[in-house]
Amino acid sequence: MEILIDIILKAGRSAVELAFFVLLPVMVVMLTLMRMLEARGILDWLAQRLAPVLRPFGLGGLGVFAALQINFVSFAAPIATLTMMEQRGASDRHIAATLAMVFAMSQANAAFPMMTMGLHFGTTLAFSLVGGLAAASATYYLFGRHLSAAEGVVDETLPHQSVDGAKGVLDVINRAGAEAFKIAVGAIPMLVLSLVVVIALKRFGVIDLLTQWLTPLLAIMFVDPVLILPSLTKYLAGGTSMMGVMDDLRRSGQVSVELLNASAGFLISPFDLPGVAVLISAGKRIASVWKPAAWGACFGIALRTVGHAYFG
Repeated sequence: MEILIDIILKAGRSAVELAFFVLLPVMVVMLTLMRMLEARGILDWLAQRLAPVLRPFGLGGLGVFAALQINFVSFAAPIATLTMMEQRGASDRHIAATLAMVFAMSQANAAFPMMTMGLHFGTTLAFSLVGGLAAASATYYLFGRHLSAAEGVVDETLPHQSVDGAKGVLDVINRAGAEAFKIAVGAIPMLVLSLVVVIALKRFGVIDLLTQWLTPLLAIMFVDPVLILPSLTKYLAGGTSMMGVMDDLRRSGQVSVELLNASAGFLISPFDLPGVAVLISAGKRIASVWKPAAWGACFGIALRTVGHAYFG
């Protein structure tokens, strides 16, 4: 029992420190910036300009918002956009392409805090864009080609708060701060539970045994065995939990900056059990197209993985 309590306390301390001293400050700044741009109408202007460029990839104006939200807010932010696409008459084919893009892109709630660990954000963002567009195209033209392309009259703008004087600016900042706090607090339960499991597996030698079994196979693929733990955590517990494990590995010197950046292609995305479950909860039609979107996401993440492995 003492061992279990020690594991829980250690996991809880690490989770709270990560949520409040790493995740929260970064998300406050980025969300404030995004909400200010949104309130000033800059995001609407950007979406209108980019929509014609992105249409050949199977994306519309709302797809631009989804891409900005996943890359600069959090993995759950595109839920509102996906819901609006469903309600406003976007075709199943376009919804699947947008969902695949979101699955394949880097998630801000993991990418921004990991910059403090040495993540090259510019490279991550560039490959996120490449992977997201590749995922959308593969879904629209290949994996989702059987889906309905019937399109309603789609309003490709998002309702948002406007800025009117100092009070309006303060309201936007307060709203962004509250949203960031909600994200940070909401991440704590999953962080604690996943870190408890991870620390317990390490304490009882399961990770060492698994590493021993998989090392020959990983050596053939030129993959460092130290990535087994963050990979398992990521795909079972989500990107925020993976960030907690990676932070611990970086502090202990087991993961270098080079390895961190080389593995970012397959470790930083919402394509995991919690991420998929949350995103497909946006609506019935969203959930119905998750399979072709998942195949497209696999293609986009594969491209990101290769890009990060060779170019960091």
